[in-house]
Amino acid sequence: MDEQASSGPGNVPDYTVSEISGAIKRTLEGAFGRVRVRGEITEFKRYPSGHLYFSLKDEGGKIASVVWRGSVSRLGLVPENGLEIIASGRISAYGERSSYQLVIDRMEYAGEGALLARIERLRLRLAEEGLFDAARKRAIPFLPRLIGVVTSAQGAVLHDIRTTVSRRFPRSLLIWPVAVQGEGAAAQIAVAIAGFDALRPGGAVPRPDVLIVARGGGSLEDLMAFNDESVLRAAAACRIPLISAVGHETDTTLIDFVSDRRAPTPTAAAEMAVPMRAELLADLAHRAARLDNGLGRVMQGLRMRLERAGGRLPDLPRLLDTARMRLDDRAHRLDRALPGLVQRRRADLIAVERRMPTPSGPIALRRARLAMLGSELASGLRQALRDRTARLERQRVRPAPLLGLLRVQRARLDGLAGRLEAMSPLGVLERGYVLVRDADGRPVTRAEGARPGAQVTLTFRDGERAARIERPRTGAQGTLDI
Repeated sequence: MDEQASSGPGNVPDYTVSEISGAIKRTLEGAFGRVRVRGEITEFKRYPSGHLYFSLKDEGGKIASVVWRGSVSRLGLVPENGLEIIASGRISAYGERSSYQLVIDRMEYAGEGALLARIERLRLRLAEEGLFDAARKRAIPFLPRLIGVVTSAQGAVLHDIRTTVSRRFPRSLLIWPVAVQGEGAAAQIAVAIAGFDALRPGGAVPRPDVLIVARGGGSLEDLMAFNDESVLRAAAACRIPLISAVGHETDTTLIDFVSDRRAPTPTAAAEMAVPMRAELLADLAHRAARLDNGLGRVMQGLRMRLERAGGRLPDLPRLLDTARMRLDDRAHRLDRALPGLVQRRRADLIAVERRMPTPSGPIALRRARLAMLGSELASGLRQALRDRTARLERQRVRPAPLLGLLRVQRARLDGLAGRLEAMSPLGVLERGYVLVRDADGRPVTRAEGARPGAQVTLTFRDGERAARIERPRTGAQGTLDI
């Protein structure tokens, strides 16, 4: 710095503001050069220009910091308030404001302990929300048709998954390449998971049946993209069963708690996604052999039971022969028995017919009783007439009314006699009619009641005769053989 020509009191030189600001800037940049500063991020702001402004502080101080837009993608992590980091950069002064700042081009977490504490805080918060509950876990399909893979397009992870799937059971793979570490890795992974979940079944791009989110091993800082909250919430919201395979077997990230299944390696994830075809074929052959053996044993047992049951059955042809002989014997005996039975029944009928009384006796009795009743009626009427006459004489009744009464009574008597004569069967027989009765003595009033060959009795006015009904001749109603 050049001295001024004039000097003030005490020989103290005079400087301009620009000279002092420039001297301070050169001194800071020359004395410190490139530095690493440890502190906690605070007052973080992201400007529309893409630059990041924040401060780093500790217990004793605070320093302004800036990350230019061109260095954001190379930071190695996503800065946020409260994050303790180690920032790498250079000290720069800003003369117009008489301030200095740290221009950062690289960040890393301030020790594994601080990083783990941050991860643990996020884990506890998501666990309280229920994102890790076992009830949310979905079953992995036994044999998916299409497997979606979210991983880096470079590296051995994708090759291992392809090789394992092809070796075990060839299936189609749908790859969504993403960055698996560094700035923007978490956002790409979250977008890939949400993109797979947004695919519709039967659409132009097929929807996977299962997802694999994988990357190879690395340090805790390298795996931080899979501890990002956006990735975890995308995995929790995904409706496709998801297998996480991040790092080696000893590595654990928060996506392992959210996913439906956790695989220790990408190769193990591929083994979980598809079964072993050879094992399936061997198991199928084993089951088929067991089924054949079981069916053979069942058939053998049923055959033995059938044979035993057949041995206990009677000889059907012999039973049929015996039944046929018994039927022939019964038919022969029936042929011989029917004529004898008819002959015996006819003899019994004739014997009964001979023991039956002739109708002449009852008719004679009825005639005698009728004659007796007629004589009694006539004597009764005459006695009544005499009694009436005597009563009239005693009462000295005039003869004219008595004669009229006698004529009335005589007319009444003549009417009763006529009616009695009309009701008498002898009067009917007197006119030439005949009373026909069957063997039981019942009157036969219809031709259909006189069967051919039946014995009947004919009652005339002066006696009875036995007769037999003959079959009618052509044009005749029937004949009697007396």
